Amino acid sequence: MQQYKSNSIQSYKFKPGNKFKPSNKFKPSTLSSLIAALFVASTLHAGETSKAGETSKAVEKNESKSEKASTESQTLETVTVKGTVETRGKPLPVYAGGQVATGGKVGLLGNKSVMDTPFSMTSYTQELIQNQQASTVADVVANDPSVRNINPRFGRFDQFTIRGFNLVNSEIAFNGLYGIVPTYTVPVESAERVEIFKGPNALLNGMSPSGAVGGTINIAPKRATDTDITQFTASYATESVLGGHLDVGRRFGSDGEFGVRVNAVHQDGKTSFGNDQEIERSLLSVALDYRGEKLRLSSDIYHYENRGTAPLERVALTGAAVVPRANRIGDNFAQKWSYADSIDSAVMFRGEYDIAPLTTAYAAWGARRGRYDFLRVAPINVNSAGNFTATTNVFLRDEDTVSSEAGIRTAFTTGFVDHAVNFNTSLYKIEFGNFESALGSVASNIYNPVNRAEPSTAGVSGHPTRAGETELVSFAVTDTLSMLNERVQLTLGARKQRVIGKTYNAVSGSKTAEYDEDALTPTAAIVLKPFENVSVFANYIEALTQTPIGPNVGVANPGAMLPPGKSKQIEAGVKVDLGKFTTTMSIFRIKRPSTFTDPVTLVYGLNGEQQNTGLELNVFGEPFSGVRLLGGFMLLDAELTKTNAGVNEGNTAVGVAKVNVNLGSEWDLSYVPGLTLTARAIYTGDQYVNEANTREIPDWTRFDIGSRYVFTAHGKKVTLRANIENAFDKRYWSTASQFGLTFGTPRTAILSATLDF
Repeated sequence: MQQYKSNSIQSYKFKPGNKFKPSNKFKPSTLSSLIAALFVASTLHAGETSKAGETSKAVEKNESKSEKASTESQTLETVTVKGTVETRGKPLPVYAGGQVATGGKVGLLGNKSVMDTPFSMTSYTQELIQNQQASTVADVVANDPSVRNINPRFGRFDQFTIRGFNLVNSEIAFNGLYGIVPTYTVPVESAERVEIFKGPNALLNGMSPSGAVGGTINIAPKRATDTDITQFTASYATESVLGGHLDVGRRFGSDGEFGVRVNAVHQDGKTSFGNDQEIERSLLSVALDYRGEKLRLSSDIYHYENRGTAPLERVALTGAAVVPRANRIGDNFAQKWSYADSIDSAVMFRGEYDIAPLTTAYAAWGARRGRYDFLRVAPINVNSAGNFTATTNVFLRDEDTVSSEAGIRTAFTTGFVDHAVNFNTSLYKIEFGNFESALGSVASNIYNPVNRAEPSTAGVSGHPTRAGETELVSFAVTDTLSMLNERVQLTLGARKQRVIGKTYNAVSGSKTAEYDEDALTPTAAIVLKPFENVSVFANYIEALTQTPIGPNVGVANPGAMLPPGKSKQIEAGVKVDLGKFTTTMSIFRIKRPSTFTDPVTLVYGLNGEQQNTGLELNVFGEPFSGVRLLGGFMLLDAELTKTNAGVNEGNTAVGVAKVNVNLGSEWDLSYVPGLTLTARAIYTGDQYVNEANTREIPDWTRFDIGSRYVFTAHGKKVTLRANIENAFDKRYWSTASQFGLTFGTPRTAILSATLDF
């Protein structure tokens, strides 16, 4: 057996063709022991915690008496109050119905309410995550009509589109920092909120590592609440996936200033899609925080392992093949000996200090280490009869990232204008290494899959060698000008972004290419409030994408280094809050450049362009007592406006549906207290498979149903949940992309029981 080592937290024993196992494998028993110790420790401090809880209750009882004084304070020092809500680690309140929040983190602007945000965003709550029994970000974004998952569930990794443009997991921020979440699949059991920001966002968050254009996602981690939390959830998913999730939270100190929140998760078993497809995932996360009068500190640590056998891959067609009929696919066409194993560990620190009543300095730092081992079998050249060859290879990857930011927020008044000014600098760096070894190919059929013999790995050994590194450095400043008691809010800002990229030869280790360019991204956005519950907004904002180094031959400018490509959005919309029900609507246009060599001048440059023009409508809340709605629609025209030699000019981009609709509902049965029925419909229009628009996959509709029942047993709250995704077991191609077709998730039943101690 080849010993595989690298500068990682742990050593791995690697034998190509077999699942890699860490020498100190993360086990559920380890989780149990750690949690037990934590619980005992927290029990020893029960008296102190109870006093903090009594203090909290006393404050709640006097809340109504101090409401008027609080309101006056907010009127006099609006910026200070908003800063306090954010900086003390308390997320913005939950909106009526509990499924979304009243706002979320808007990059360096901090936490802002939906009605004060001049952009489109949705913040999904921990309550929704738990009630829908979500385990990854892919499960949560299924609620949003502007987001689609373009990789198979229980595949090697998750990947999404927002407003028709790709988003990978490296574009997902953790508490405001990129590079901290796992690269391939992001768990959500330790998340308080999953916040989706739609549109380019280079100013707000800095350039994302892979240059996302359509939007970004932020994970807001759980924190200990003023009320003690001890909760255990046992779960089951078809075909035999069993799991457990323990969530423990405590606050300590005379005023509850110290907090600890621990989440431990383990799932293991066969999925609903056959051919021995299994998953095994384990998560341990610890969140610590301190809430002082002027100083706030927090730390998040997690370790995540995700292992799967027979992961489903996207299907790539031959040039002339007819699109396969998804309804004829009855079984998993992945080889049962293929696998995808990943391990991620990360730590993050964040702190802020009130220098003066209206001035706060803040800083954050985080690091992640990822180790990945795949035996990949990707179906390619699928013909009209469903026959295909599948290339087989071993792929190893190491990633080490460091991410940080620092800045100052301050507020002041000039005449009748209030200013909220932010100065921010950020740094992101990733070093990665790859190892890949081809093991030949196998032949099979997507309609009648055949399990071939596991390929021989004799003589194959290796470990990841340095392949490249990327460094993103930026400086930004914004000023939000508020007038007429915040009925007019104008945000102006700019970010200077530098991008440094290097690639290395896998054998010699010598540098093969280097990229060092910078760009400036300005932003202007406005919110007008003609009425207290109505916001009209508009924005101009940009995104940056690293441009590939030009080819060395066949061009007039060999080895050209271009500045980062700028994607630009203009958007306008209106938001109406009716108290318990909110509707938001916006129209937008995003232009994204792409590179190719001009056929006439032979100049390699940013000559191509795709233009996505859309209309979004979103609804959320509780319009009637006991009835909740969540969803909306997106109409999208993704046009290829500049193409090489004019070929396919004006055609629709691959994999972008013109119509996307999501609508979820919940109904509390008044005649059966504690019982709630749920339903959700997801519709996606037809999508072209190629840029010539000669082949397409048909539209599809998926229905999900569920219920939950809350009751008390022996003084303890118990919640039973039952959800069925794809209730009618529809077989369909969910998305198309340049990488192939994605098969939709088969019918899956998920059951769980949660006990609050």
